[in-house]
Amino acid sequence: MSGVWVFKNGVVRLVENPGAELSSGIGRRKVLVHTPTNEVITSYADLERKLSSLGWERYYDDPELLQFHKRSTVDLISLPKDFNKFKSMHMFDIVVKNRNIFEVRDM
Repeated sequence: MSGVWVFKNGVVRLVENPGAELSSGIGRRKVLVHTPTNEVITSYADLERKLSSLGWERYYDDPELLQFHKRSTVDLISLPKDFNKFKSMHMFDIVVKNRNIFEVRDM
């Protein structure tokens, strides 16, 4: 079974097709927001700065992916190399692994 773990209203659950279930309307785009600063993440450079400050380190094992690992956990964030392919399922993965730091919003 594959999907993304989603934390919503105090409940964590596995969503197999997060794009279909979580979009509130056709054509609505999702954005990742750094909640302490209310900043929309618009590039991997922005995201890497935020994740680094939280203890995440770049992981260079796969040249096709941008990956981050946190030493204190077994978590691994894997993202497509091209930011244009950064989808809501990747955003929700970041949110679940960094509670209260990021959230996904409709644009």
